Amino acid sequence: MSVYITYLFYAIPIFAFLVFVEYLAAKIMGIKINRASDMLSSLSSGLTNTSKDAIKFGVVLIGYSSLVDNMTIYKVENLWIAIPIAFLVQDFSGYWLHRMNHRVNIFWNRHVIHHSSEEFNLSCGLRQSISVIFKFSAVLFIPAAIMGIDPMIFAVLGPIHLFMQFWYHTRLIGKMGVLEHIIVTPSHHRVHHAINPEYIDRNYGQILIIWDRMFGTFQKELSDVKPVYGVLRPVKTWNPILINFKHTYQLCKDAWRTKSYYDKLRIWFMPTGWRPNDMIEKFPIDYINNPDEQVKFDTNHSNLFLAWSWFQFSIALGLMLHMFSVIHNFQGELGYLYVAIIFVHIFSFTSLLDGKWYSIFAEFIKAVIVIFVLNIQDHTWYDLNQNISYLIYFYLLLSISLTMKRLRLI
Repeated sequence: MSVYITYLFYAIPIFAFLVFVEYLAAKIMGIKINRASDMLSSLSSGLTNTSKDAIKFGVVLIGYSSLVDNMTIYKVENLWIAIPIAFLVQDFSGYWLHRMNHRVNIFWNRHVIHHSSEEFNLSCGLRQSISVIFKFSAVLFIPAAIMGIDPMIFAVLGPIHLFMQFWYHTRLIGKMGVLEHIIVTPSHHRVHHAINPEYIDRNYGQILIIWDRMFGTFQKELSDVKPVYGVLRPVKTWNPILINFKHTYQLCKDAWRTKSYYDKLRIWFMPTGWRPNDMIEKFPIDYINNPDEQVKFDTNHSNLFLAWSWFQFSIALGLMLHMFSVIHNFQGELGYLYVAIIFVHIFSFTSLLDGKWYSIFAEFIKAVIVIFVLNIQDHTWYDLNQNISYLIYFYLLLSISLTMKRLRLI
């Protein structure tokens, strides 16, 4: 089992506990920071990201190990020195990658999911991308490679560094005194997630806020400017898979439609949000000009339907945890099929939250893949008892029936 998956078995219950604590604290304080559909979207996004990472789907363009093999000039052997150096390099590179994801059109697609929630709470901290296919961050680790920092240090440090970015996605913690000058705090990150003109594109730091102060991107939270959360082009969906590729889809449409060959090329590398002039005129899209007038995306659902949606989410969570425990026994096609089932399942029930008709097609696709997997495993489910297959068939029938009923197809 990989270091990352091992960490997840500890991190997931901790994250779930903290989300619940924040929910209870907000209730007691009388502050509305959660909406059920938004939480389902956020948590489901986290499941897609971790499921994708479990099968290591992606292409590493530059590997850190190869950099160490070819660039080491002086090898730092002492762990007490190597670990702080690795942390600083990790955090410094994270700052610049984060900044690039915000500032360049083609890279915004890697990060838009994280900012797509119009709320700001711990669950939205779990909105992570599945659209990062090509990985090249190791190029920013060259200083560590020159000093021969062991790749295993980054293998252990990387997930820890990522998980340490969870806690500050909250509105319930105010400013933190002297720490505001050293680390990223909830106040700093509220600014980062806000779309107010005073706050946009600020505070890219991940653990240390010193990089923002050094490179001129720091902005403190102002007492007279309440943060408004989301993105300037509202995504208007609860489906995390659609959100992940919504920006790239728009870029593709604009690049195809524009008459200028120069614009077809440069649109990908222009500042985030840039569009050719003829596209702005012919194909306008919704854009928030005044954050104070934001109307949050919402869908009215009964408590009974939301309960069913939470049940569907729990199915996705159970599938993911089971996949983590058996994935090492099922490499290749069966591993990819397991992740595909989780993705289609999440696509289906979050599309139903949107009230979209194509959720029923996703249900049928899910059923076909599941039945195929059961058949090629002699009606067993990834090392589970054969009797589980009967429950799975019953669940598929129930899920399809209730989806059709919700869409008023029966």
